[in-house]
Amino acid sequence: MLKCKDNTLYTGYTNNLEHRLQMHASGKGAKYTRGRGPFEVVYTERFITKEEALQREYQIKQLPRAKKNVLIETRGSADE
Repeated sequence: MLKCKDNTLYTGYTNNLEHRLQMHASGKGAKYTRGRGPFEVVYTERFITKEEALQREYQIKQLPRAKKNVLIETRGSADE
């Protein structure tokens, strides 16, 4: 999960975090993040399969902001 300069949160998945961050920073990442940089990585999880990552991405996107904040505060970076 990224925290954008406007204090919004962006949730996505990738198999190469550094490359994805470069894409967002250059304006070639997700449409949502264009013009919202710089970004701060505030939460990560790891999964073995893309399917698992996509399922978790969907779950996180359904959470209200308060629950996303709890994830960020309590776990920050998790390896699952």
